[in-house]
Amino acid sequence: MEWYRTPRPGTARPGAPRRRTRRLGTALLAVTATGSLLLTACGGGDADGSSNASDGSDRNGFPAPAPAAPTAGDGSQDGEQKGEDSFAAPSPTPDYLSTFALDVDTASYGYARRTLADGHRPDPSTVRPEEFVNSFRQDYERPDGNGFTVTVDGARTKDEDWSLVRVGLATRPSSQTGERPPAALTFVIDISGSMSEEGRLDLAQKSLDTMTDRLRDDDSVAVVTFSDKAETVLPMTRLGGHRGRIHHAIDSLEPTYSTNLGAGVETGYDTAVEGRREGATNRVVLISDALANDGDTDPDSILDRISDARREYGITLFGVGVGSDYGDALMERLADKGDGHTVYVSGEEEARKVFCDQLPQNIDLTARDAKAQVAFDPETVERFRLVGYDDRQVADDDFRDDRVDGGEVGPGHTVTALYAVRVREGARGHLATATVRWLDPDTRDPHEKSGEVETDALQGSVWKASPRFQVTAVAAYFADSLRSGDDRWKSLPGDPGLGELEDRARDLADRTEDKDVKQLADAIETADRTVR
Repeated sequence: MEWYRTPRPGTARPGAPRRRTRRLGTALLAVTATGSLLLTACGGGDADGSSNASDGSDRNGFPAPAPAAPTAGDGSQDGEQKGEDSFAAPSPTPDYLSTFALDVDTASYGYARRTLADGHRPDPSTVRPEEFVNSFRQDYERPDGNGFTVTVDGARTKDEDWSLVRVGLATRPSSQTGERPPAALTFVIDISGSMSEEGRLDLAQKSLDTMTDRLRDDDSVAVVTFSDKAETVLPMTRLGGHRGRIHHAIDSLEPTYSTNLGAGVETGYDTAVEGRREGATNRVVLISDALANDGDTDPDSILDRISDARREYGITLFGVGVGSDYGDALMERLADKGDGHTVYVSGEEEARKVFCDQLPQNIDLTARDAKAQVAFDPETVERFRLVGYDDRQVADDDFRDDRVDGGEVGPGHTVTALYAVRVREGARGHLATATVRWLDPDTRDPHEKSGEVETDALQGSVWKASPRFQVTAVAAYFADSLRSGDDRWKSLPGDPGLGELEDRARDLADRTEDKDVKQLADAIETADRTVR
């Protein structure tokens, strides 16, 4: 497994403009915007902070790069793009490029906290650092209109010449968008025997009852259950005048036999297609412990059977994991390949947060097939490594191939990627340019937005950076510590150890008055005293 990538100096894209301060070794990338919508008044929060976003021209005054030649799926017409939709040509030398599909999943962090609370360290294979990092609020500036802002910042670690560089992407909060279209939600609920454990089916029922009360009259709900076989308990039904019928369908669920998750997903999508509403947001919500033991248990095979529903109708999947024993890998694979997201809940408070805040944000989409590419400057960067996103990486040449799957992002979301970067001794100037590319969820037109950072902008210490940057670092170091002992991953530079991390987290919890950060401190304390 490749660990660090070493840029080759002198590999600037032919014809790229040169900076006044020194030779430019990276491609500068471009811009634009898209739309976002709202499901309920529960979601979205305010954010503060500043953005380094670029609007298509170099901040030193150089013009934006020339548009790329059109490629398949590029959305180009007559061989060119104009204005802020012009896209820079990909660099022919990918050594200093890092490309990945966006991910807003948080299930790995939630499941790790549950496992630690039960007295065990999580299996390193279930620890995905990007999901730890993306479990916390960020301070990124939000766009005034549609699309993304791109913030790039960083701070030096105590390890010589090593820094942490944060790439932050943010969409407009849903509270700033207009009236949303109606939602058509198909809940696919696991009622297998394993769901009888407290905190599984009972928690799902309470959560769905709450959700039903919050939905609008012009929204629709269908209910599908599965154990050894799948059944449509309630076809697509409008909320107006039928809430009692929906509550009855949910409250009557009881655990039964084995877990044929494949049948549940297939029947759920069939039901969603049959009840699909034009002009509505159509989504499947899978609630399960993902302990599949009957029928088809391969996520790729399951998703192949419902591919038409995903591609033709754009029906996406939101996975909600429950249970002390949880099929993390299966649920994550289903959500990633099902153009959706996954979260994990272990109690009523988390369930309320998911069904009141996160589910509304995940039901509607701001961007489809969103990818990010970070171009590090070989004149200033010696080595770099993306923290996490192990199964979300994309070939550099596929960044602008819109046939290649990316991630789905909703209104009010933030996405954070953290890099360990070794800066060349004494180097100063441009460090990196980050670009996000996405498709408009309705028109499928491609858009881009970029931001950049200079070496002089790096804070002198991680622990003197902004509080939210420090929270990001603590979450990443915590995930890193939970993967220690597995040779597939090496330690991040500047690792302070769990004892200091707990102290940092508690101080940050007081400074931010954020109960999620306090829970992070509690989890770190538990991990420090728990033997694997």
